[in-house]
Amino acid sequence: MRILCTNDDGIHAPGLAILETIARALSDDVWVIAPESEQSGASRSLTLHAPIRVRRAGEKRFAVTGTPTDCVLLGSEDLMKDHKPDLVLSGVNRGQNIAEDVTFSGTIAGAMQGMQLGIPSVALSQAYNFRGIETIAWATAETFGPGILRALLKQGWPNDVVMNVNFPDREPEDVHEVEVTSQGFRDQHIVYADRRTDLRGQHYYWLGFRGKLSNPGAGTDLRAIYDGKISVTPLHVDLTHRETIHALKGVLGGAPPKS
Repeated sequence: MRILCTNDDGIHAPGLAILETIARALSDDVWVIAPESEQSGASRSLTLHAPIRVRRAGEKRFAVTGTPTDCVLLGSEDLMKDHKPDLVLSGVNRGQNIAEDVTFSGTIAGAMQGMQLGIPSVALSQAYNFRGIETIAWATAETFGPGILRALLKQGWPNDVVMNVNFPDREPEDVHEVEVTSQGFRDQHIVYADRRTDLRGQHYYWLGFRGKLSNPGAGTDLRAIYDGKISVTPLHVDLTHRETIHALKGVLGGAPPKS
């Protein structure tokens, strides 16, 4: 099995090294194609208005001046065109990708691009800062990642689905359960803009996240991570809200309404 590893934290990220270890537990044909610099929050963006440059960083290892989507696209279409990847792994992200995070996550986007190219794809993220300490429990992803992936690959999943795996902010010996979950939605808005002033008196902003917890329902990725479980969520790109379609068909349909 040929595995393509990517991420959104950049080619030098510690989580990418963990992902390589996980991948090598499954195969000895592991390729790394990752952004030259951090691309967190890039979502599914493509680099369309600048050239993309690729730097060889070792055997089967490349750094790309672009987004995770660019990396997977270039890997499949050019850098690995002699034998396209059989599996795309994206991560291991520094921080959880759950609830509405998935819509702006570059980690999820890398896996989504693999899925779009017809390649089974999995996003992996390691939660942190739930224990009140900055230390990231990378050993948890490393310990349980290979087994989770083997179980997923044995089961299989539809071609239009991406698997989103989140590991809780606990050491391996404190993790006792895996839960298959649905995507949650926070009841707290956690993204904020911090307005600052530079030395010339001009305003600028840093975007950040507030450490607020929600009160999610059972069965969601949020609740699983809060409870210290490994969360596995099947995602797909169809964002259509089916119930609203049926409601709108009673109002809109046929000739367009006139003002």
